[in-house]
Amino acid sequence: MAENTGQETIIGETEQLSETAAKTIHPVESAETHARPLTRFGRGVRRMLAAFTYRDFRVQWIGACSSAIGTWMQIIAQNWLVLSLTNSPFYLGLDAFLQQLPIILFTLIGGVFADRYDRRKTLLASQYIQTFTSGTLAVLMYLHVVQVWHIMALSFMTGVAQSFGGPAYQSLLPSLVDKKDLPNAIALNSIQFNLARVLGPLLFAATLATFLKWGYNEPQAMNAAFLLNALSFFVVIGTLMSLHVKHVPPTHIKRMRDELKGGLHYVRHHDSLVAIIVLAAATTFLGFAVLTFLPVFARRVFHGGASTYSHLMAFSGAGSICGALVVAWLGKFRRMGLTALLMQAVYGLLILAFATSRVLWLSEILLFFTGASLMMVFSTVTSLVQLIAPNEMRGRVMSIYMVAFRGGMPLGSLAGGYLATIIGAPKVIGINGGLLVLVAAYFLLVRSHGVREA
Repeated sequence: MAENTGQETIIGETEQLSETAAKTIHPVESAETHARPLTRFGRGVRRMLAAFTYRDFRVQWIGACSSAIGTWMQIIAQNWLVLSLTNSPFYLGLDAFLQQLPIILFTLIGGVFADRYDRRKTLLASQYIQTFTSGTLAVLMYLHVVQVWHIMALSFMTGVAQSFGGPAYQSLLPSLVDKKDLPNAIALNSIQFNLARVLGPLLFAATLATFLKWGYNEPQAMNAAFLLNALSFFVVIGTLMSLHVKHVPPTHIKRMRDELKGGLHYVRHHDSLVAIIVLAAATTFLGFAVLTFLPVFARRVFHGGASTYSHLMAFSGAGSICGALVVAWLGKFRRMGLTALLMQAVYGLLILAFATSRVLWLSEILLFFTGASLMMVFSTVTSLVQLIAPNEMRGRVMSIYMVAFRGGMPLGSLAGGYLATIIGAPKVIGINGGLLVLVAAYFLLVRSHGVREA
């Protein structure tokens, strides 16, 4: 980072001397040249892409995006496979629950690992395990022996890898950019994830159509998604190996139990952190069920197939990209907490409207705006946590945040999946939307706990 900053200083001084000389020789031409980079559009683009000026962030962004595209291809294929094998929304929720359950069980330990050990090596181990699980599922599909319990077991193993890789990645990110550009980096990181959420479903649909055209059946076509996801992990493994970030081991290592207590003590004595973590848990518990049950909407509400599901997911992902771009453009701004609360209320209203819609094109538009609002909530909230946490505590603080953020998903999916078998997925989504609005209203109107003022 210091070397990069030095290069920028030298370049800036050289440009300043050149501009001074130009004004002396050609004053009119110099004024025009000087004015060009100061246009509103140019400033906006420069501000929106500020984190890309850092080499390590660019490299990691490309690797993470490539892997995420493969991951979303697998998510679409795996959800459709589970629904095809069981014809039950409960198993969709159970699969999501088992993948996220390790987040609840092991992420706090993963946070201690992120503060104690080399974060890059921890991330590499996580990628190796996820490569194995995707490859194993591809082999089982190829041999025509895959069963639901295979999928559930591999989902749990993937979750274990992510419970250690997640805190390591979140803690590594601030090391790739300066603190002033951290909110921009978090937003751009959200963009790569959601760009993959658009491209992954579209590539899955294209792969499915191509293999069906070649005479393969649907399971064989879906298997290509599992294989491509396994291969995509090699890209992010390569980028992790090329990073210039060096691990600085802590000077004093305590017992893991004491370090866990230290992280919990730090969060407990910061009311704004506690409130933000509670807000994140409520949002994921209530808000992510709409993505879990999209296969049910595609099949039972809109009477479509896997391609309909992938298009619905793509609209949600496209909206998320736009929401993340807005946050990237805003950067670090005043009243970030108030913005997050307002957008959460909007998100609740949008998924309530989606639950009642029976028109495909209208539902696609609603999904676009739900993706945008949800991403604005999470990018803003994550930025607040990263900015508050000190570097020596960041792994543990982010692991606690991730337990809430990621832990709400499996619990919400499991509860929603059970209720969906009784009252139907659209009603569950509608109830969740109304509850999200009430949660936002509580923090806005009743008791802020410091979130509204953050």
